[in-house]
Amino acid sequence: MRRVGITLASVFGAGIVAVGIGVVVLVVIAVNSLAGIARSSATEAAPTCPNVASKTVGGLVVPAGPIAGFCQDRLVNAASVIEAAEDLGIGPHTQAVGVMTAIGESSLVNLDHGDAAGPDSRGLFQQRDNGAWGTYEQRMDPYTAASKFYAKLVKVPGWKTMTPTQMAHAVQVNSDPEHYAKSWPAAKAVVEGLTGETVPDTAPQD
Repeated sequence: MRRVGITLASVFGAGIVAVGIGVVVLVVIAVNSLAGIARSSATEAAPTCPNVASKTVGGLVVPAGPIAGFCQDRLVNAASVIEAAEDLGIGPHTQAVGVMTAIGESSLVNLDHGDAAGPDSRGLFQQRDNGAWGTYEQRMDPYTAASKFYAKLVKVPGWKTMTPTQMAHAVQVNSDPEHYAKSWPAAKAVVEGLTGETVPDTAPQD
């Protein structure tokens, strides 16, 4: 009887050890997987940009990048959006709203094509060919397209009390009002990186 008890205890103890080892293995696998995801995300967020000289757009010095994952070819478009806002007397918060909108619509690429929802959409803001956004040439010019975006935004009643994505949606009328929210952190980083100004999360009320 004593031998049976010892055998059962040995088996039970071995089982506990095996379970413990299994848990440790699972934890190690999970940690390595999370580390891999983190490394992958960091790689996606920080691409290797071409080693090019800085450019000046509207008084803003645009580096090679990356800033918020964008290289100079896209940052120059963001600089045009910021320049358009500055010329209208619009500050950093709403400059970032314009950049956020362009990220959400085109990833800061001056697109010469539309999509299934708007085959006639063009430019950074994917503005439609409906007469409200000017000619093809104007929609394809980042500065002019941004100027038209801001001109419509400041006419929206209560726009300063809206969240950034609500402001963008009020102009763009996207099917999803929250579509632009995910691009807000990147837009803030781009504006802060190019202007040296701090971007508040809410629009100044004065």
